[in-house]
Amino acid sequence: MGDATKTAEQQIRQYEPDPKLLDNRNVLVTGASRGLGRAISTACAQAGAQTILLSRNVKQLDELANEIVTNGGVEPCIVPTDLEGAGVDDYATIASLLNERFDGLDGVVLNAGMLGEMAPLASYDPISWARVFQVNVHSQFLLLQAMMPLLERRDDASIIFTSSGVARRARAYWGAYAASKFATEGMMQILADELAQAGRIRVNAINPGRLRTKMRAEAYPAEDPLTLKEPHEITNAYLFLLGRHGRGTHGMSLDAQAS
Repeated sequence: MGDATKTAEQQIRQYEPDPKLLDNRNVLVTGASRGLGRAISTACAQAGAQTILLSRNVKQLDELANEIVTNGGVEPCIVPTDLEGAGVDDYATIASLLNERFDGLDGVVLNAGMLGEMAPLASYDPISWARVFQVNVHSQFLLLQAMMPLLERRDDASIIFTSSGVARRARAYWGAYAASKFATEGMMQILADELAQAGRIRVNAINPGRLRTKMRAEAYPAEDPLTLKEPHEITNAYLFLLGRHGRGTHGMSLDAQAS
């Protein structure tokens, strides 16, 4: 790990955001209806952002939107989308909707993900493999392509991929999930390199670490959840990269928690 990465990780772990850090900024969060995505969306709204909530669970999105408004946040824009089934035309429709409502995008947090099977590669179900890659990789690629014109209208936009510990060193039986997170890291690096010269859109990845979420419970059913942090405890890392203090951070893969 380089010195720059160590410094950036110290910054995101110690960061305390200003109350209105994201005032007048439009931030899209995928997988927004529960777990880490819900916590990130709530934190962005509390920091003054106009949140755009994308998930397939309309009921949970409505509940989150009502909670944000009740707590004094800007009314979110809800974008019900099944990332597993969405195609190019669906993302074009989303882009058209956001283009009508907003003058640009200041942030995209690619948080949605699917765990898939925990099984050996030799017996891994091909359909499950394809589903995981559709949600964890292909949907991110298609969404980013559709959102780039909106992001390019800004001089200070931020894209955040959500990575994983198994994206750096894979482990047995993590199958499609680990492979898809390696692809996520690669996509981040490619996009960061492509956008580095222009300097208007910064691109990074965050590994949230061990969190008390449904996905974590599925992966480690015997683990005591009380030993894990709640998702809201690490959202300041995302706020750092979305806000003005993260402007110098680009092309990095950061751990939100110490290992």
